[in-house]
Amino acid sequence: MEKYTLGKYDVVVIGAGHAGCEAALACARMGKETLLLSINLEAVANMFCNPAVGGTGKGHLVREIDALGGEMGLNIDKTFIQSRMLNVSKGPAVHSLRAQADKRRYHEEMKKVLENQEHLLLKQGEAVDIDFAGDGSVRGVLLRTGAYYECRAAVIATGTFLGGKIFIGESVVESGPNGLSPSTILAEALKNKGFNMRRFKTGTPARCLASSLDFSKMQVQEGDPHPVPFSFLNDNIDKEQAKCWLTYTNEETHKIIRANFGRSALFGGQIEGVGPRYCPSIESKLDRFPDKERHQLFVEPEGLSTQEMYLQGMSTSLPEDVQQQFYETIPGLENIRLVRAAYAIEYDCIDPMDLKLSLEHREHPGFFCAGQFNGSSGYEEAAAQGLIAGINAALYLDGKEPFVLDRSEAYIGVLIDDLVTKGTNEPYRMMTSRAEYRLILRQDNADLRLTEKGRAVGLVSDERWERFLADKKAMEEEVQRLENTTVTPSEANPLIESLGGTPLDNRVSLSELLRRPEITYDALAAVDPERPALSYHVRTKVEVSLKYRGYIDKQLAQIEKFKKLEGQTIPEGIDYMSMEGLRNEAREKLTDIRPVSVGQASRISGVSPADINVLLVQLERMRRKH
Repeated sequence: MEKYTLGKYDVVVIGAGHAGCEAALACARMGKETLLLSINLEAVANMFCNPAVGGTGKGHLVREIDALGGEMGLNIDKTFIQSRMLNVSKGPAVHSLRAQADKRRYHEEMKKVLENQEHLLLKQGEAVDIDFAGDGSVRGVLLRTGAYYECRAAVIATGTFLGGKIFIGESVVESGPNGLSPSTILAEALKNKGFNMRRFKTGTPARCLASSLDFSKMQVQEGDPHPVPFSFLNDNIDKEQAKCWLTYTNEETHKIIRANFGRSALFGGQIEGVGPRYCPSIESKLDRFPDKERHQLFVEPEGLSTQEMYLQGMSTSLPEDVQQQFYETIPGLENIRLVRAAYAIEYDCIDPMDLKLSLEHREHPGFFCAGQFNGSSGYEEAAAQGLIAGINAALYLDGKEPFVLDRSEAYIGVLIDDLVTKGTNEPYRMMTSRAEYRLILRQDNADLRLTEKGRAVGLVSDERWERFLADKKAMEEEVQRLENTTVTPSEANPLIESLGGTPLDNRVSLSELLRRPEITYDALAAVDPERPALSYHVRTKVEVSLKYRGYIDKQLAQIEKFKKLEGQTIPEGIDYMSMEGLRNEAREKLTDIRPVSVGQASRISGVSPADINVLLVQLERMRRKH
């Protein structure tokens, strides 16, 4: 293959999935000449698994991406066909928005944004090697055609394409998702360069024709009557929503699957990679929960211009004939016609503990990693990492300090800290339970937490900034108005009693009334005729900030303690191996991971509280010497 130089860019982004799109847009919007490579332009922002965005924990990530100036929230607002707020019966910390997307339109709209972005070129091309200088820094990227692009930084976001291999029963094919070409040459090149690689596995369920289903035997799943937008730039979005459906497996289904365990690629030994614990195949569900009588199956449309339905909850690597048999036992699916078989896919990824919190590789300056390449799963986790990798690639080129969010600032901070500090032995999935400070890290206040930070790095547009300032001012004024406006018992008690509350004896402020569990901000309208017209985003922030103020204050105090440990930085060249008092495991872990703060060191598996005390003493001695 003859190599030839085809161009020069500041940044080359390899892979145009959800991580690559956010990385490339961030770099371009920060003024860097950016090349975004996709092995196939049909793969741009494609939803190879579930055509949905958000969900528990994941919805928080999307709001944070939006608050920082990313694109995912805006794109799903344009293209969703059903929207639901999850966990509304629980507290606001775990409220999570989820939207079913029109899969084709999501891809098309994101591609349109990329094509129209200044400083960005989206191009079909397969990267096969990354060229590093003698000091490990990035020099360029080589394509399969021989084209070589010079660059000073690169972001790799290969998703499940890297060394991709698809399993359907006994059939094993080297392939990327949905039958697209895999990236095999780049996978070998990275291994040959000494990168610490591993094999992970995920799967996607079958697709079937809607016309072959009997929806009368299923439970209908409607969207929310007033869908809530993901993006802080949007108010309520009125559109007709599609229906989703729910049905269940049964003992006959389970009998067929168990009888064919030996034909499953997962149980037959063909698959080497580790799969996701929180999104298991149907075989794994039956193996882990043998006494469970039935499992949910959500039937969801792939879009408005297709009959394809996505069978969520039934990923499998069983052969097609077995898939056909067990689907036919499920109510509503008796005459099912499959158009895409379910499959498992195995792929190469990196050990994320080889990365810095900026997502830059420790040994290769200017080389940033994002998405499933880092061992995570999910579109939202990928997009969040892509955004941070893109921001930091641009800052690296400017010689500026990296942009890092800690665990008290964002779910994005939790996600990256977990990957880089703790590592992962399976595809990592974000959940609200992973965030210690989740009452502060709510999806409703992501703009208050992050938009100023996005503006500081140059990613937040003037339009978004002006909207943020206006919303923040409106919220502050409304909180003050509610605290200063009072109502009498005769005014408030009819509302309170209608909601099952205890009547008032004395005059109270509207803010005090709002703190009652049965009262919502919208319900207050009955006794508050002078209230201003506010957007959903502002109303939600006002309600939560007042109703949960005591709990929020307690968590803010906890964060102050956390910040003290995070603020105790560790010198970059510190020698742990010669540090007296540390256990051998702690020496090895600290040397490998090289934490930037005492807080990060305390979260490393194998580093005990006693080791942290030794480290604190040594740091104090070093400080006194200087």
